[in-house]
Amino acid sequence: MKMSSEKTCCPIELLCEFRQNPIHIDEKHPRLSWKIKDPRNNAKQTAYQIAAATSLSALKYNPDLWDTGKIKSSDSFDIEYAGKPLASRMTVYWKVKVWDLNGAESVWSETAKFETAFLKTSDWKAEWIGLKQKENEPLPCFKREFTLKDNPVKAKLYITAQGLFEASLNGRRVGEDYFTPGWTDYNKRIHYMVYDVTDLLYAGKNAADVMLGNGWFSGRLGWAKQRNCYGKQLSLLCQLEVTYKDNSTETIVSDSSWKGCSGPLIESDFYDGESYDANREIGKGTKWKQVSVFPPPKAIIMAKPNIGVQRQEELTAVKITEPAKGVYIFDLDQNMVGWARLRIRGNRKNDKITIRFGEMLNADGTLYTINMRSAKVTDTYICRSSEETVWEPKFTFHGFRYIEISGLRKKPGKGDVTGVVLHSGMPSTGKFECSDPAVNRLQQNILWGQKGNFLEAPTDCPQRDERLGWTGDAQVFARTACFNRDVASFFEKWGSDIDDARFPDGAIPHVVPDVLRKKDGTQDPNAGAAAWADAAVICPWTVYLCYADKRILERSYETMKGFVEWRVKTSKNFIHSRACFGDWLAIDMEGSECGRTPTPRDLIATAYFARTAEIVAKAAEIIGKSADAKRFTSLHNKIREAFNREFVAPSGLLVGDTQTSYLLALGFNLLSGRAKERAVERLVSNLEKRNWHLSTGFVGTPLLAPVLSAVGRSDISYKLLLQNTYPSWLYTVANGATTMWERWNSWTKEKGFGDASMNSFNHYAYGAIGEWMYATVAGLDLDPEIPGYKHLLLHPTPGEGLTHAFAELKTRHGTAFSGWKITGNKITYKFTIPANTYATILLPGEKAIERGAGEYTFTKSFNRR
Repeated sequence: MKMSSEKTCCPIELLCEFRQNPIHIDEKHPRLSWKIKDPRNNAKQTAYQIAAATSLSALKYNPDLWDTGKIKSSDSFDIEYAGKPLASRMTVYWKVKVWDLNGAESVWSETAKFETAFLKTSDWKAEWIGLKQKENEPLPCFKREFTLKDNPVKAKLYITAQGLFEASLNGRRVGEDYFTPGWTDYNKRIHYMVYDVTDLLYAGKNAADVMLGNGWFSGRLGWAKQRNCYGKQLSLLCQLEVTYKDNSTETIVSDSSWKGCSGPLIESDFYDGESYDANREIGKGTKWKQVSVFPPPKAIIMAKPNIGVQRQEELTAVKITEPAKGVYIFDLDQNMVGWARLRIRGNRKNDKITIRFGEMLNADGTLYTINMRSAKVTDTYICRSSEETVWEPKFTFHGFRYIEISGLRKKPGKGDVTGVVLHSGMPSTGKFECSDPAVNRLQQNILWGQKGNFLEAPTDCPQRDERLGWTGDAQVFARTACFNRDVASFFEKWGSDIDDARFPDGAIPHVVPDVLRKKDGTQDPNAGAAAWADAAVICPWTVYLCYADKRILERSYETMKGFVEWRVKTSKNFIHSRACFGDWLAIDMEGSECGRTPTPRDLIATAYFARTAEIVAKAAEIIGKSADAKRFTSLHNKIREAFNREFVAPSGLLVGDTQTSYLLALGFNLLSGRAKERAVERLVSNLEKRNWHLSTGFVGTPLLAPVLSAVGRSDISYKLLLQNTYPSWLYTVANGATTMWERWNSWTKEKGFGDASMNSFNHYAYGAIGEWMYATVAGLDLDPEIPGYKHLLLHPTPGEGLTHAFAELKTRHGTAFSGWKITGNKITYKFTIPANTYATILLPGEKAIERGAGEYTFTKSFNRR
């Protein structure tokens, strides 16, 4: 038997369902993954063996759950557990070894584990409890004291709520997550959290405390000031399971033995903010009430599949101003999402401190808040004493760069306020950098826009009375999101939300979760809007491409298929017209009503009809539905023919003759021959007439640079990227943007602020240019036929205006790198291809070459034009 040393080849970074040693698994066949560590060129896995057991000793000597034996395969992720059936509360220890390209066997990996949660509804012994409160009464808190006979060797807390919860045991906060259990359609699906709380408990008397907040369940959602989208009654479900060293167990559950009270949170809302009265903090004088027990909801209760919202980083002020006496404004120098932590010194009992938030300042230095519309975006704190206090909210978040504080008796310093950045957990994966500082700032703006809006759902904006999961924004940005961060489980969760939100006929709503749905359940006549509803197809497909996640296609397929079939039923001669948003916020729609843009709505809708039919055909083939694949391929061909009949003139011009018209036709491969050539000519002519400025909106902008590069005009893509006059990406950078703006004219030198009724300064959709920067400028791309970066396409495209660029991406196989640098009359290209992958390298003017894993450098002569 050939054996390789650990230094040459070994499996590392073992994961289960995208997580390291998770304790929340409620999948009966969880997926296991690893990477290969092997520094040798052409390193590749040719086989693997997985062992799984119920104990470490069994894993070492006789795996009692699963032993695959040697499996000849280079697959290293999403291997479904196929051992003995899993049970609830089970700990599974597992390890893997691999065989390399030469047939040498590695040592076993370090041991990993996963723990199952509740695999059956009957595992829940707890009851839903709450307080029957009057409207506008302070938010409820709950308490349960209990005695443990000994120190536990293991303790798990399973907990959820209708509303938000924050739990503590013996005065110590449980977990690192915020706004738990998160945002779903509470009427259909509620997530629960699992925490290891062994270190928070001890022998003798213990106390569990839980505070509830309104959050998405009963707080404001949408601009119509609606509340209670999912219900009015906040309630708690929790189950604490303790194991002692003698293997005996004890369970403490939420039931009628718990006590409740109205706590210090007077108000708590995502839009309006939080009001906290420290005089009402729980203590000896607290009056406790008997809780009520409620029947369980009809919704599915399941473990949360993605990482929750967590603290990510902290920002300190760079400047303090005082635009009015006693009113202080802190500038964090970065538009962010989260809350402000405040240190209060020198105040007195019952003093009220008011904290307001804004993204920009007015010309007179005061806080710009008119763009928040009806959202109050205000936190208040009422002091209990004159002692120094540090306070931060619990159940609200804001989008802001500036923090305004009034009510302080002592002039604050920069260190008295901290911006706490919050967003859903999504590990950093991508990095792009180039020689132009403005483009690097643009990349940071794209990233901050993603961080600020990927909070439980991919929202449009994080600050005003909206913050909804607009499908169109997510669809156009999905690929860029997958470069910047690991969003596989984030989109898996949101994919379930889309499944829950779809209408019975297959149409998809504008926002997911769908809080805009009419109370009587009737369907919005504009549901299924092109480029928005298509997220139901395009987002799962994008996740599949970037992570080779076949399961997301399997689970999303009925929704994907149903949506395209709905389009068939609602189209006429394969022409569809449902595109109420048009090319949203395009420059050539200024002053126009929603959807009444020069780019025809039926052209947009039919182009997306073709695109989604094509994707569903491919997805069907991948998951083994060959009959569907043939049917949707035929449908795609018919739509393509109809598109050309309806929208392409004999001269080759497209109806509308806009940048977006040509971008859709070219980007979705709807043209051929002379029609395609003519479309390229007209697109270039349009751009040139505008002195190399775009006129596109949410629909056209993401396609702009990629399409131009695909037709051999990367030179124009570079002109557009580096353009710094209005309208352009770098115009916003030149005017101080630290996130992506909603509109090209959110602020201009000539007119100041744009229309305040819709003027977000943290709106990531136009950040979709990031995809092209990674994949084309730096040249780090994937092969859609062999997804998940198993086969990398390394095609760097140097362009005028830059002297170097590189991209780095932590793929599921390992870190890939593609970059170039011009020095004098030489250009040097560098590439890193991770173990167990291979790449096709295509340098400008050269023939493509194929290389296996390793690091490669090429130096070529470079002729400056």
